[in-house]
Amino acid sequence: MKLIAYLDGIGLVGPGLDNWLAARPILAGTIPYESRPLTVAAPPSLPPAERRRTGLAIKVALAVAQEACAAGQLDARQLATVFSSSGADNDNCDAICKTLASDDRSISPTRFHNSVHNAPAGYWGIASGAMTPATVLCAHDGSFGAGLLEALTQVAVEGWGTLLVTYDMPYPEPLHAKRPLPAAFGIALALMPERSAQSLARIELSLDDAAPDALAEPGLEALRRAIPCARGLPLLQTLARGEGGKVVLDYLAPLSLAVEIEACR
Repeated sequence: MKLIAYLDGIGLVGPGLDNWLAARPILAGTIPYESRPLTVAAPPSLPPAERRRTGLAIKVALAVAQEACAAGQLDARQLATVFSSSGADNDNCDAICKTLASDDRSISPTRFHNSVHNAPAGYWGIASGAMTPATVLCAHDGSFGAGLLEALTQVAVEGWGTLLVTYDMPYPEPLHAKRPLPAAFGIALALMPERSAQSLARIELSLDDAAPDALAEPGLEALRRAIPCARGLPLLQTLARGEGGKVVLDYLAPLSLAVEIEACR
């Protein structure tokens, strides 16, 4: 079975990449890339109590998810979701570890419910009203590729429109020394089984053993190499240039993912 979908919407946020619209000319190479600290607000679609509890990971995940749905003019309540992250809420993980290492080992309920890997999927359900199936996964440095493979499989097998949401954030010290992720980053792709007026490209996915594509711009390549979900940047670069062809992405070594792109616009 071929894994084929139509890409109707993109969400992106990262250092110096405020959103997909702002990032397109940077990825296309028409304006230079400049890294800047990332700031992401809590989504206003969440009720105030939930908004206060959101950490950076949830803010990033929901920001790119909402951007992709808006760009594709899609109803989030009709989309299945795949959330993929190499670590999820790393600040929360650090806080829990510090508490467990202290004399008072009582974990607050807020810390506990934000510690589970599917917390962003739960917050997305609250923010969007979606009651559709949600898949949550992790594959270390291959998390972007694993999420893309799962999302394309759901589109091909189930015929569902599927929203892929991939995100990562840095750990505080001392965890950062063991797992150095330099910045928060997020990519969302709205993948549909049929072409529409909003479709940006037709993509077809297969396994490959070729080396993953790199980026010529040093700052962007540094992000791609250092942050698992930023492994999707070569795909976004090709889309930003309006090009078709084959892009090879990181997956689980020695396997890579080959993405054949046919532009729809």
